[in-house]
Amino acid sequence: MRVPPLGGIFTVRDQITMSVLTAFAIIIHIILSIALTALVLLHSGKGGGLSDVFGGGMSTSNLSGSTVVERNLDRLTVIIGVLFGVSTFALTFVLSA
Repeated sequence: MRVPPLGGIFTVRDQITMSVLTAFAIIIHIILSIALTALVLLHSGKGGGLSDVFGGGMSTSNLSGSTVVERNLDRLTVIIGVLFGVSTFALTFVLSA
């Protein structure tokens, strides 16, 4: 009976490709985590926040609700958060194999 190669059914080229893709996925995950942290810090809290620096607190009327900048910041935060969650699950499945 023949013993399979060291990598099982995968060739060395396949293993190198998978390690490069795994490294790429980890880099994307790190970038998403930094972006998500920065976006959360930009949100204004009860006493204002860093978003005031970029025009988030320029609303003169309390009836107008949130400004365009705050709404776009909310949308971007949700998108980055969803992408971070997807990348977390993807890395979990890739690294567990």
